[in-house]
Amino acid sequence: MMAKTTYTGKNVTDFINSYVDNEQKKADSFSLIKLMQKWSNAEPKMWGPTIIGFGTYHYKYASGHKGNAPVLGFSPRKTAFSLYVYSDTERSKLLLAELGKFKMGKACIYVKRLSDINISALQELCIESINYINEHHECSCRKRTN
Repeated sequence: MMAKTTYTGKNVTDFINSYVDNEQKKADSFSLIKLMQKWSNAEPKMWGPTIIGFGTYHYKYASGHKGNAPVLGFSPRKTAFSLYVYSDTERSKLLLAELGKFKMGKACIYVKRLSDINISALQELCIESINYINEHHECSCRKRTN
């Protein structure tokens, strides 16, 4: 996640009701909140203008750059949900095969609607990511490939 993605204190429900103009996406947003809240055991909070995050961790890179980021998160963007739930592990790669219909970005998974994906595979991806962050204190998007 970008350094500009910081906790804002804004109301999550107000954000969804004002930002999301599609009823199905609104319903999916509230479902994702319930699921991620349960999986992370953390309250939903706004990070930056459009990311709903769960939990928080502090990171510090070798470069000296440091900050806080949500452990799990998503954004209900116009074209698709951006899910910030992926850690680049062998288990996560296997779970992607079970996830369903999605596109992969550098650090997130894009999903059009919840009905396109396997929720139990999403749950396992989220748990894998929580475990990775708890162990490494950073997201796997920072891993260098040689």
